[in-house]
Amino acid sequence: MQNLSNAAKTAMQQAYAPYSNYSVGAAIIGSSGEVYSGCNVENAAYPLGNCAETSAIAAMIAAGEQQIKEVFVMTKGAKPGTPCGGCRQRLAEFADASVLVHCGLETGEVNTYTMGELLPHGFDLPDT
Repeated sequence: MQNLSNAAKTAMQQAYAPYSNYSVGAAIIGSSGEVYSGCNVENAAYPLGNCAETSAIAAMIAAGEQQIKEVFVMTKGAKPGTPCGGCRQRLAEFADASVLVHCGLETGEVNTYTMGELLPHGFDLPDT
């Protein structure tokens, strides 16, 4: 988890958040064991920005992977933030219900949830 935490922290430090002043970094492990990270990128034409989780998922997909094994989201603030509703669904597209999602601060405080806890009734592809 330390490797994921470090990658999320590095990404968070690169966030572009001049409107909310709420920097977020996310790091995910793909099925290959490779770590992909992303940060939030805001835009004056809200809601055209990207969440950190979305950016990390895009990096994973661009690298040719489609399965998330673990997630770390780092935020600045008084308590660890969890992924927004949209990002919970985005993560669930590539992660099963047992995947761990760690939500932490630079101070070392971390709360851990499963995808199933964060999104108990998400949308998914119909069985074929």
